[in-house]
Amino acid sequence: MTGKLRGPTLWLAMLSSLGCAPGGDRNITYIDPVELPDNWRTKAERTNYEQTGRYAECVDLCRRLADASPLAHYTSFGRSGQGRELPLLILSSNQTFTPEAAHNDGKLVVLVENCIHPGECAGKDACLELAREILITGTRKDLLDHVNLLIVPIFSPDGHERFGPHNRINQNGPKEMGWRVTATNLNLNRDFTKADAAEMRAWLRMWHAWRPDLFFDNHTTNGSDHQYILFYSAVVGPLIAEPLGTWMTETLFPNVIPKLEVDGHMPFPYGGPRDRRDLARGIQTWTAHTPRYSTGYGAICNRPSILIEAHARKTYEQRVRATYAVVQRTLEELNRRPDALREAIRRADENTVKRRGAYANDGKVVLQLTSTNESAPIVYKGVEFNIRQSEITGGEIIDYSDRPMNVESRLYNETRISKTVTPPAAYLVPPQWTEIIDRLDLHGLEFFRLEQAEELDVDSYRFEDVTFPPRPYEGRFAPSYTTVATHETRSYLTGTIVVPLDQKLAKLAVHLLEPEAPDALIKWGLLNAIFERKEYAAGYILEPIARRMLAENPQLKHEFEDKLRTDEEFAKNPGERLNFFYRRSPYWDQKYNVYPIARLMDEAVLKRLRTEAGRR
Repeated sequence: MTGKLRGPTLWLAMLSSLGCAPGGDRNITYIDPVELPDNWRTKAERTNYEQTGRYAECVDLCRRLADASPLAHYTSFGRSGQGRELPLLILSSNQTFTPEAAHNDGKLVVLVENCIHPGECAGKDACLELAREILITGTRKDLLDHVNLLIVPIFSPDGHERFGPHNRINQNGPKEMGWRVTATNLNLNRDFTKADAAEMRAWLRMWHAWRPDLFFDNHTTNGSDHQYILFYSAVVGPLIAEPLGTWMTETLFPNVIPKLEVDGHMPFPYGGPRDRRDLARGIQTWTAHTPRYSTGYGAICNRPSILIEAHARKTYEQRVRATYAVVQRTLEELNRRPDALREAIRRADENTVKRRGAYANDGKVVLQLTSTNESAPIVYKGVEFNIRQSEITGGEIIDYSDRPMNVESRLYNETRISKTVTPPAAYLVPPQWTEIIDRLDLHGLEFFRLEQAEELDVDSYRFEDVTFPPRPYEGRFAPSYTTVATHETRSYLTGTIVVPLDQKLAKLAVHLLEPEAPDALIKWGLLNAIFERKEYAAGYILEPIARRMLAENPQLKHEFEDKLRTDEEFAKNPGERLNFFYRRSPYWDQKYNVYPIARLMDEAVLKRLRTEAGRR
């Protein structure tokens, strides 16, 4: 963390000027909201929500809020690619302004993140208003009774300052806003595991230092039109520890969502029509909570993470007020029952350590879910629309009206487990794969190094049918492959990384290091060198070797002749015919297409290695 806490002399002078005394807000003089000066209002408020402020205006307001109240501290948790501070506003009635203090404070820590996509800026203005009403007017000061609040008003400041009126074609205001991605053209909400962006690397350090108990990621959606103002989504199934899923479905949502409906913000699970032409065919919720996204990342870290999507076609004021309301109502619920979440997290972390990240007693870690065709009846609050043929596109265009249309439909909101893995006792990462090791460190994982060379029996994988796309995705060429499980003895050098899974972040380790996980580091292209051949055999050298192999190995001769009969493409390709023998010769590269990271299954061996590392 960067930033410098105020010294005691400055604190006392400031408190005296406010008529305050140290120790909470007992003697703070708050400003009556009716008499609030304009300098405490956001640019959105001052312009009737036609505009939003620039980065410098946001930082200035955060600094002034912190200067005006002993309950707040402004700092930066890093810098963007272009060198801008990543702002962090910390609100605490106990003046708990560091991660270390927060861990001993006894209060819940809530992180609210905004402008990960800077054009989607309603969360920024909502949080600035909420912070002011906690710190300056005091109308929401009770929200800090059992909560320390971390606000990231702008996660992507470089994208925010690519400011203009044409950045969000589907969005209804404000007049100008930021751009979706960073200055290096990376979408931060695809970067939580691969961590390529400077902003994400700083965020990960901040996240694992603070370990928030609850995480909001505020967005603005696109898509079809309807009556709903606010969408919400969270991992509540097998990708998250059962105590946390239960807390969300039985405590959080039942006590928050109805209040938002009464408030007039019309919430709905995040998703959209299966068929925009026929709403009666069902509404599909968004279930792709893999850890490249904020919600998926929080879930595998055993922290409930809530995605908020204000509807792009509603007015900017509606979007700001709806986002404000969902954060406020959630904080109210946390203050009413702080122990419920605290206990759910304790149990989730305890079970993760005990089960090495497995979801339940079956011993499997869930890697991926798939939507099912199970559904429940709902009345979907759409709007009337007209379908017309377009001379421009040659296809159909939907024209939406502002007239409500309620439709009997069905909500498709169920998933099933589609991919699992049995976790090892530990993963072994050879020391030369520094890019992988750096990521493990960024992600806060516990590991140690071998103190001496070892020969170890391990499980691992080799890859077949490896292909690459013609264009990059998020700056990387991601391989596709099929995996073949292997068991062998491997040699490991001193300095090899050992990542034990009896730790709270066991699920995170599995998702980063298992090749079948949807956002594994290898799938993001961090190990692409293993898919490259570096030695080749000249035909005039290999052909005599092949003849000798056929003469000496009748089984190989039968296999070769059978392939010639059954594989026409193979039979017509002289190079592949020679490669048939090259792959089976002692000259073949035994590390080609082989996963260098291994699974240590033996708990007793892990215990020995850990003891030896601790002894030296």
